[in-house]
Amino acid sequence: MTQTITLISKTRLTPDTNRYLFERPDGLEFEPGQATELTLKKEGWTDEGRPFTFTSLPDENALEFVIKSYPDHDGVTEQLSRLEPGDRVEIAEPFGAIRDHGPGVFIAAGAGITPFIPILEKHAETGKMDCTLIFTNSTEKDIILRKKWERMDGLTTVFTVTDQEGAQVEEEKVDKAFLQKHLSRFDRTFYLCGPQEFVNDVRDALKELGADGDKIITEEGW
Repeated sequence: MTQTITLISKTRLTPDTNRYLFERPDGLEFEPGQATELTLKKEGWTDEGRPFTFTSLPDENALEFVIKSYPDHDGVTEQLSRLEPGDRVEIAEPFGAIRDHGPGVFIAAGAGITPFIPILEKHAETGKMDCTLIFTNSTEKDIILRKKWERMDGLTTVFTVTDQEGAQVEEEKVDKAFLQKHLSRFDRTFYLCGPQEFVNDVRDALKELGADGDKIITEEGW
């Protein structure tokens, strides 16, 4: 079943990332970390649904999405960046393998941070944080919600960039050596999200370091 939702506001977070706030339809239920397929109600795009994570918490009155656009593709994300308040889109039934499994280490690349936004918010609200966020991006200006993460009580943050010299954060790839340097324990729950190659490489590195494969949470549910 699909539902139509109306855009309330759009706010720029980074040069190519926006926060979209939509009216919430009746009867919609989802868990932190889950996603929906979002489809533009625009000629030529009604068959181009794409998955996006709910970044609002399930008990909030509005629906929030944080979406990175790719202007050079002229695809769905670029079309979304052109939406204005009052425009409408369709969403489908919630889905997704990334759910809250308790405190742990959250490792994200770029827009892969989105399923972790509501999960970490939930932990912050309950006071049961004890989490680490490792977040890699191309440059510092691409770090989505950086100030939010830096201010979050109980959250240890490790930012790294791969295409910027002289950054005020780490300038290394997230690999086995990086994980060894920044983590002292591997008997924890790990959450991974980002491009598939990144997820595969980091998951393999974590297993080599002793992490339990059953406690590595990814979108595939592996």
